[in-house]
Amino acid sequence: MEQKDTRSGFGAALELLGRENPNVVGLCADLTGSLMMTAFKEKYPERFFQAGIAEANMIGVAAGLATQGKIPYAATFANFATGRVFDQIRQSVAYSQKNVKICASHAGLTLGEDGATHQILEDIGLMRMLPNMTVINPADYNQTYLATLAIAEYTGAVYLRFGRPKVPVFTDINTKFEIGKAITFKQGKDVSVFATGHLLYKAILAAEILAKQGIDAEVINIHTIKPLDTEAILDSVSKTRCVVTAEEHQKNGGLGDAIAQLLSEKFPVRMRMVAVNDKFGESGTPDQLLQKYGLTEQNIVNAVLELLK
Repeated sequence: MEQKDTRSGFGAALELLGRENPNVVGLCADLTGSLMMTAFKEKYPERFFQAGIAEANMIGVAAGLATQGKIPYAATFANFATGRVFDQIRQSVAYSQKNVKICASHAGLTLGEDGATHQILEDIGLMRMLPNMTVINPADYNQTYLATLAIAEYTGAVYLRFGRPKVPVFTDINTKFEIGKAITFKQGKDVSVFATGHLLYKAILAAEILAKQGIDAEVINIHTIKPLDTEAILDSVSKTRCVVTAEEHQKNGGLGDAIAQLLSEKFPVRMRMVAVNDKFGESGTPDQLLQKYGLTEQNIVNAVLELLK
């Protein structure tokens, strides 16, 4: 299976948007190459703004451009795109309801060897707590490409999260990407597995392992964490009556937390979360870190087996 990094899906789609939509502008905080924005910068230099290592200023400039009808794609590492500039995002983008697209690469543990200071496992929680903020976490190159195109047509603040490592390309480039609409990858009757980002492929592998043990898992991709596709989640859970969530994020504030809130009010069931349990990351290869922090297909299998005991 072909492997590509999700950040390259962002870069390719941004270049296409530059060609097709004259209102799209790019901003970056001294990480143009890492964010795969070089092609956009070279082809549309009059619409590219290098903010330097000044992320707060970049968000302020993006908000200003949005007031003039531009569609700013403000991009940097996820750690700097959220934690470093939360005040500016809250005040100038979310509260002010500006049409700014915050595009965050190198999210989660799989940034790898750069370690805890550059990894972030709290960003989804930070962004989904903000009113007027849409939060999207695509699973592979194709889905990131489609999401990047889709948010240009959506009016409102968006946090788009993607990553550094090369991962399998397994979604269909011809599938329509709908913000707020979950995608069912496998029908099942015994357990609902809701996964987002890099953990979706792990969930699909886990379902294959479970099938060999006679367990029929339903695998659903929640690429949009806010707004949550409550109808798809409740439809699945009403059938299976048990849930496992999988994400490259803290348990607190992430996908599992969002689904737990929904189910506690609408349809309480047994549930397990495969996520980082209140820890910072550390240096290591992506695979080593996924193993250490319990974010593998076997961890998803174990969570399902524990639920079904």
